[in-house]
Amino acid sequence: MDENIALILDIARDSMKKGIQHFETELTKIRAGKATPDMLNGIMVDYYGNATPLHQVANVNVIDARTLSLQPWEKNMLQPIEKAIMAANIGITPQNDGVQIRLFLPPLTEERRKELVKRVYAEGENAKVVIRNHRREAMDQIRKEQKDGLSKDAAKEAEDEIQHITDSYISAIDKHCTGKEKEIMNV
Repeated sequence: MDENIALILDIARDSMKKGIQHFETELTKIRAGKATPDMLNGIMVDYYGNATPLHQVANVNVIDARTLSLQPWEKNMLQPIEKAIMAANIGITPQNDGVQIRLFLPPLTEERRKELVKRVYAEGENAKVVIRNHRREAMDQIRKEQKDGLSKDAAKEAEDEIQHITDSYISAIDKHCTGKEKEIMNV
């Protein structure tokens, strides 16, 4: 196989792998009934005029299956943390006792569970779009190589390999979605 084709396949594989990793990160942010610090990933706090990740301004602990405790490094950060959690709209109201913030996760209703499952599948669809975009980019590169002298057979073989890689990543996304749905719907 041509060096350029191998490079195109490696780049496509790496790009798709990064897409899957991002998808997995997004799935951890979707609540499945248990309190995890990962639920707060992506929440940015106004720290002296700079948007800073919540984990960098407070210690996040799991007290029990439905409670998170946030202990800010600085006491004056309680209000900005509370505002950031409210603005993030994660469905949890922070309880500020002047020393720390507690997040009590309400039990999931059937309706809320179904909303979360829809969100999981929407994230899955977004991930599939990313994977398909990487496939298209790789296919375009192969067509360009074919115009530059690559044989039809080698191009077809490379396109088949890219499709195989794409199918495996799409299948992985489906498995992640199904697993997360079972986790969410488990009462």
